[in-house]
Amino acid sequence: MPPTDSGTSSGAEDDTLDMRPSEQPPARLAEEHLAGPKAPARPDLLDQVAQWGPIGTVVGAFQLVPVHLDRDAELITRWMNDPAVSAFWELSGPDETTARHLRAQLDGDGRSVPCLGVLDGVPMSYWEVYRADLDPLARYYPARPHDTGLHLLIGRVRDRGRGIGTALLRAVADLVLDRRPSCGRVVAEPDLRNTPCVAAFLGAGFRLSAEVRLPDKHAALMIRDRTLRHLL
Repeated sequence: MPPTDSGTSSGAEDDTLDMRPSEQPPARLAEEHLAGPKAPARPDLLDQVAQWGPIGTVVGAFQLVPVHLDRDAELITRWMNDPAVSAFWELSGPDETTARHLRAQLDGDGRSVPCLGVLDGVPMSYWEVYRADLDPLARYYPARPHDTGLHLLIGRVRDRGRGIGTALLRAVADLVLDRRPSCGRVVAEPDLRNTPCVAAFLGAGFRLSAEVRLPDKHAALMIRDRTLRHLL
């Protein structure tokens, strides 16, 4: 379990960082983040996140693009240093702080894949897709094989408070269930203090399963069940 909040940095709605416009035009950003560079070969515990491809959402075309450290660390560091984000992710500091967090996943056994969320060709969010059943989180709830967890933060201030986080959470949860047939549930554990984030998960079809005392926070265990996905 990362030292961060699941989706908590609020990502989902309000606790986010304003990203200054890049000096590169959106088309260039799309080219760089959707076309390469390729991530090195690594164990596959999440059914090839890099090959999941784009999806249509109510807010635009969206794709999870696995992080490449040299390309993406500076941008993610900028987001992590927003006070509202760091209050939950606790990763503020120099570039190396973020790089160390990313490197632990990129050099690991493949149980967690850090990704940029690219909306209509522009990187605007950071995601971690992880095997919750192989994570320390599994010690605190009745995990099932292949439970898949999500952490999320929205990076651009223009994307806050407009329902974008909720829409993307629903879309990514559906993407996980579509691309991982062995996964029956998508889970998250946002900090209970992060009410906009908890509300976004509820709006995205997750249910509040329990309140869980984790080592670093009092969390809301949110679950989206495959069997209920078309009802919630």
